[in-house]
Amino acid sequence: MMIRSGCLVLVMILLTACSGNIIDEARNRTIQKEFAFSSVDTYYIGVDDMLQINVWKNPDISVTVPVRPDGKISVPLVGDVVAGGKEPMAVAKEIRIALAKYIREPQVAVILTQLNSHEFISRVRITGAVNTPSSIPFRQGMTVLDAMLQAGGVNDFAAANSARLYRKEGRITAEYDVYLNDILNTGQLETNYMLLPGDIITVPERLF
Repeated sequence: MMIRSGCLVLVMILLTACSGNIIDEARNRTIQKEFAFSSVDTYYIGVDDMLQINVWKNPDISVTVPVRPDGKISVPLVGDVVAGGKEPMAVAKEIRIALAKYIREPQVAVILTQLNSHEFISRVRITGAVNTPSSIPFRQGMTVLDAMLQAGGVNDFAAANSARLYRKEGRITAEYDVYLNDILNTGQLETNYMLLPGDIITVPERLF
């Protein structure tokens, strides 16, 4: 009877462990799917960005201008227009409305030619127990593995499978488990997430 009970307990423990693994794997697959489809949906113009203002059939009014420290640009016939903190389409609409006083049904396009303002805030940072803590420019398609290779991998004191990815999502900072040892040494890529601008990867040291 005791042997039978012991076997039952052992089976329950194994089932619980397997269930936990299945849940973790399902969670990781869900997160990975969400990350795969992540993208930067909106770009807000900032100081030092270069804008090309195209007014259809009016080359004399079409200009390429920088966004000044006060967030404004200068457009012929219109004068100063606030561009900082706005989407390109919103700036184009404002210019179009202003030009309507001088041109019949103006067609305006605002094109970002240089994204100077966001180069710093869009960087990906790798900190903690890595060989070269780094702040690297974000590139579309960049993954955790790409960032770690830029940082020279983990050092000898790293708790690689306890790494974390921090991402700003609205007003909160979301945290994701990153199993770096699995990624770097066993080829298990479930947590090799696609990165977004501003992501931070932190690798803690082992507790001795």
